[in-house]
Amino acid sequence: MWRLGLAVRLGLRACGLLLRFGPLLLLYPLSRLSPRLGGLWLWLLRRAAETAGPTCIKLGQWASTRRDLFSEAFCTEFSKLHVEVSPHPWGHTDELLRKAFGEDWRGILKFSSQEPVGSGCVAQVYKAYADLAAIAGSQAGELARRSMLRSAFKAWEMAEPFLSANPSSARHLIPVAIKVLHPGLVHQVQMDLFLMKMGSRIIELLPGFKWLSLTEIVEEFEKLMIQQIDLRYEARNLERFRQNFLDIDFVKFPTPLRPLVTTDVLVETFEESEPISQYLHAEIGTELRQRLAKMGMDMLLKMVFVDNFVHADLHPGNILVQGMAHISASSKEQTAMVDLCDMLVVEVQPPHGQLCLVLLDAGIVAELQTADMQNFRAVFTAVVQGQGERVAELILHHARANQCQDIEQFKAEMAELVTKARGNTIALGKLQVANLLSNVFKLLMTHKVKLESNFASIIFAIMVLEGLGRSLDPELDILQAAKPLLIKTAASVLE
Repeated sequence: MWRLGLAVRLGLRACGLLLRFGPLLLLYPLSRLSPRLGGLWLWLLRRAAETAGPTCIKLGQWASTRRDLFSEAFCTEFSKLHVEVSPHPWGHTDELLRKAFGEDWRGILKFSSQEPVGSGCVAQVYKAYADLAAIAGSQAGELARRSMLRSAFKAWEMAEPFLSANPSSARHLIPVAIKVLHPGLVHQVQMDLFLMKMGSRIIELLPGFKWLSLTEIVEEFEKLMIQQIDLRYEARNLERFRQNFLDIDFVKFPTPLRPLVTTDVLVETFEESEPISQYLHAEIGTELRQRLAKMGMDMLLKMVFVDNFVHADLHPGNILVQGMAHISASSKEQTAMVDLCDMLVVEVQPPHGQLCLVLLDAGIVAELQTADMQNFRAVFTAVVQGQGERVAELILHHARANQCQDIEQFKAEMAELVTKARGNTIALGKLQVANLLSNVFKLLMTHKVKLESNFASIIFAIMVLEGLGRSLDPELDILQAAKPLLIKTAASVLE
């Protein structure tokens, strides 16, 4: 009966997806008639993906980063898939918290509101308060000593006058973000992945699609999706990022509060900050915008060339700004009273603080094998030195799939591309890496050369962050900043 029920659910899901995407596939030839019809068809395809569930949304987001496989128009359209979805009811959150932390979870976590602060396609996020003493004695002591919580405990010391009238309420509550998976998500993702595997095998039988290796693409996406629906992966990524940036004071990551980390629930420190998109306006001072751009560039170069562990979802919504960003006329602390029914929490935020970037949603990361990392550095070095043919040779040597019919033509076009990009600039600092890499991706598509997945993800991360950085500072120069790292690497190899 269980197998029969599963077969029925799979059949219904397959029919739903076929009804949603089938007509668009039939209309695809019309999209080739004109750019306008092509744009309309892509818009309809994106809308269909938005309504098809979390797996299709995540697939569209991931596909938009694979510019070596899909057209620029497709990637641009599907990069808009960072959407908010309707939140699930509080009852599901309450049930998951009980399963994760026991019936007395309310003794650990205090909610001021049952409304989430955000809801994505995989999970939704609440702001709450965690009682460190109730988690575990030793754990609370360890957390209290960590630098990431110093500001929280300092705030409590500053709040002591407010709480002196009621000493029993002065417990170590700290603001936390609680991420909770949507109901039924795991089963739906498993069904969708199974159907995708079947569909990829069928599509590969069609002429012209074999070079894409769709089965391998689905397997790559499956690994990514499995990590997305298990919040323990994100917790481990956050901890690794925090360790990598331990000595860097201008980059922060939320800290998972163990043992409040399970497959379905992730409790992490709540970082009070503002989206970086608010700093793109003209009224923001030039000096501040340049500082933020340099901080983002230095952060990315460290991830890529030093740590080989890159946040692969660096859209502006996941980058926040914390600290003394706006110069305020008032130097007084900002206080806020939060009523948690059985106690009163006083949040105190000091007016001054270290300006830093806060990165969220570390569920998707990219990490290269040693040989691929050496190749990546070599490609970057060849671009800096204007060696277009060398760039083509390195890419072909480490390509995941290669059906290039004319290798010499590919090398010549790559050399022309790099030379033209450098020739159009007065100085190397004016070279826009994102535009160059975008044209490289177009060339890869034309000659049917497919990159390794993490390789493509890191290149895309560079493109996205350079675009954001140049919005803050038009003179941003990633290649110039990367030179010392590339030279250092080359020197270490020679030694």
